Amino acid sequence: MSQIATEAQESADSVMRRSAWKQWIPATAWLGIICFESTDLLSSAHTGRVLYAVVTYFFGHVHPMVFVVWNHLLRKTGHVTGYAILSWLLFRAWRATLPLPNAVTWSFAWARVAFLMTALVATLDEWHQTFIPSRTGNLRDILLDSTAAFGAQLLIWFFLRGRGSTQDEPFPRLEASSSTADTTASAADK
Repeated sequence: MSQIATEAQESADSVMRRSAWKQWIPATAWLGIICFESTDLLSSAHTGRVLYAVVTYFFGHVHPMVFVVWNHLLRKTGHVTGYAILSWLLFRAWRATLPLPNAVTWSFAWARVAFLMTALVATLDEWHQTFIPSRTGNLRDILLDSTAAFGAQLLIWFFLRGRGSTQDEPFPRLEASSSTADTTASAADK
């Protein structure tokens, strides 16, 4: 390979590395948000009072037992939303970090590592909460967060499956060109 081609390849690799690091910034920031949300400051005991004040300001009096149910549902919705976004951001970061020759927009490898990392973060988050008196670590939350991550990966696959080429297609298309058919026919004639 000539020196010019080698320098061009090194330049392209350098640009890809810089681009890959940029994709990790949102994922890292979102991890920081999840860590902050896992603290005592954002436990249900602290956020419930603030949320109750906001709800009663906008909707008038709300029975406390009804609010407890809504608070629980809002917190679980936050879990689903937060971990689905994390899974998506990790997918983007891994796609930029691990370019695959046959994958332009989607790869099972990127989806798998994004899902597994999100499930690991959910597990560590719940484990961390077992050490905070106002919080509780919960296996159901790990399952909820992991399900959200899996759902995010399914949505990513659904939206990206038709764009560009993908690696690891479950059922690759078999296309026979006329030159292949001609070659096979001429080989059969011999």
